[in-house]
Amino acid sequence: MSGNTHGGDTPGPSPTPIRILIVDDHPVVRDGLRGVLERDPDFTVTGEAGDGAEAVELYERQPADVVLMDLRMPRMGGVEAIKRLLRGDPEARILVLTTYDTDSDVMGALAAGATGYLLKDTPREELTRAVRSASSGQSVLSPAVTGRVLGQVRKPTQGPLSDRELQVLRLIADGATNRQAAAALFISQATVKTHLLHVYEKLGVKDRAAAVSEAHKRHLFE
Repeated sequence: MSGNTHGGDTPGPSPTPIRILIVDDHPVVRDGLRGVLERDPDFTVTGEAGDGAEAVELYERQPADVVLMDLRMPRMGGVEAIKRLLRGDPEARILVLTTYDTDSDVMGALAAGATGYLLKDTPREELTRAVRSASSGQSVLSPAVTGRVLGQVRKPTQGPLSDRELQVLRLIADGATNRQAAAALFISQATVKTHLLHVYEKLGVKDRAAAVSEAHKRHLFE
């Protein structure tokens, strides 16, 4: 066997490719995504589903490292599929890939537990980078979506904390990290962060410690 001029240090393909389940009701879109992803030896597409219900069935039989999920599909849409997938596997990594970027679509998917949210005009390099990030549990948002999320977070919020916001804050007060709170509540870390941002807004504070202190002052844990 001939030698390697780099002494064997040249990085090669991942020994265990990232397994991807593509969920979209358009076969042409699924074919295109498969083509883009399988050009990279670090990825393998293990399944395709035409709607959310089929995605849940396929995932139960063969879990994937990342689920690429469209939102608006027949039978079962993406948001409901995200909830069901996470109910069965709280560690599921679900990356929304859709043409829709309305506030209700974005916030609905993130509240359901999506790991990230991308639009279908995302460049190929950004898509593959996002899949890698999602597979390691990192939150991924396209620039347009980030603006919408920040816009929602920055809106003045009135009223008491919701039950879920109070649950998150109680766990944080007990010393839980975002990861631990997410695991305890069977939601994503991105969703925990969103709840905390809402808590900060409602309590008029800027960080976790101040939120916990303010909650004690208001006797919210009693």
